[in-house]
Amino acid sequence: MGTNRIKELLEHFFDGQSSLSEEQELQAYFSSDEIDAEFLPYAELFKGVSELQQEQQALPEDELMDFILEHEHKEKGKLRYLWQTVSSIAAVLLIALLVYTSQRDHTQWEDTFSDPNIAYAEASKTLQFVATKYHEGIVQLKPVEKVNKAVKPLDIGMQSVNRGFQQVDDLKQINEKLKQQ
Repeated sequence: MGTNRIKELLEHFFDGQSSLSEEQELQAYFSSDEIDAEFLPYAELFKGVSELQQEQQALPEDELMDFILEHEHKEKGKLRYLWQTVSSIAAVLLIALLVYTSQRDHTQWEDTFSDPNIAYAEASKTLQFVATKYHEGIVQLKPVEKVNKAVKPLDIGMQSVNRGFQQVDDLKQINEKLKQQ
């Protein structure tokens, strides 16, 4: 093969424009024993490329798939172990918290009144006070009810205005469709 042809092929190769057949020509040239001294620095590059291609061809797809599945299984095992560890720690903490709170809540409630009639009277008095305050709050809301009654005719009028706006929007859409046609 001529020196000019090799230079041309190398130029295409390093520009990334070489075809598969041109690369095979280069591979054949650099794997032969007749390499010009000018191209000796490139011989190592093409020998390395040739070795890489042979290594890739040596690894069949089944071995590659087995390798992937094996590593995937190892990863799942690690995650499962991590999940079990975290769950165990959470369960232990929950049990410890329950035991602590159950031990702490042994306080006995004492009645504030010894006589049930006095307790009933105090409860009635408190409930009466709350009912009075509730009623006072409700009375203050009566003017709001009057405002709601006054606004009802406005709501009815606004509904008809809103219908008018909707009809205008519909007419705009029809107009746009007619312009497009």
